[in-house]
Amino acid sequence: MTGSADKILLSAQEMERYRRQLTLTGFSINHQERLKNSTVMIAGIGGLGGTAALYLAVAGIGRMIIAHSGKLTLSNMNRQILMRHDHIGKVRVDQAKRAIQDINPDVEIVIYNERTTDDNVGRLLEGVDIALSARPTFSERRALNHGCVTKNIPMVEAAMNGMEGYLFNVVPHITPCLHCVFPEDNPEWEELGFPVLGAVSGMLGCLMAIETIKLLTNFGKPMLDSMLLFNLFDMKFEKLKIHRDSDCVVC
Repeated sequence: MTGSADKILLSAQEMERYRRQLTLTGFSINHQERLKNSTVMIAGIGGLGGTAALYLAVAGIGRMIIAHSGKLTLSNMNRQILMRHDHIGKVRVDQAKRAIQDINPDVEIVIYNERTTDDNVGRLLEGVDIALSARPTFSERRALNHGCVTKNIPMVEAAMNGMEGYLFNVVPHITPCLHCVFPEDNPEWEELGFPVLGAVSGMLGCLMAIETIKLLTNFGKPMLDSMLLFNLFDMKFEKLKIHRDSDCVVC
């Protein structure tokens, strides 16, 4: 997805850090350099976004923009793997940046203690190659979707509830956008009212990272025009075809 005359090459330390993934069949130094020269914006650093951020960092993403408002609470600790108990009551994105840089100091990280809104999404997406939609509010997801479509930036959309979840990719003007798939909000849904088993959100965050890597590097086959649905209660997985809405007000 990226590439310019100012491409940053891998250092000897990075070559060693990523040596094992460079042995993947078909995954080359060129793919690794695409990751290093890419910027990802993660809207939400909780159970989904925090896990995705961790695995994008260890995979070698070059730059990460994180937007998530608020302070860490004790109830966050069953799923938010970047957090620490001694950080409870403090701004969450500060700890997220610290944790990621402790794991991979080669990643540049920019943090915003903000929700994603129609007013700030353009600024949050400046210079971004791909975005991850991991916030627990319809308004933030819709703001990010609209911003990505407007700026022609791919977006990985995922959400979970209890043991269930979904995942699909938004590639503007090619695949359905969020509004095509979910034109209306669920009036019964509450931001903090759904159950979370940490391993479920962690698994989905890993899948988000994998799809992000595929879209950025053109390695593998990212999901296009399909949605992954799962219920881990009985380990049921299925892929459904999704379609663009020719009357969609967003895309």
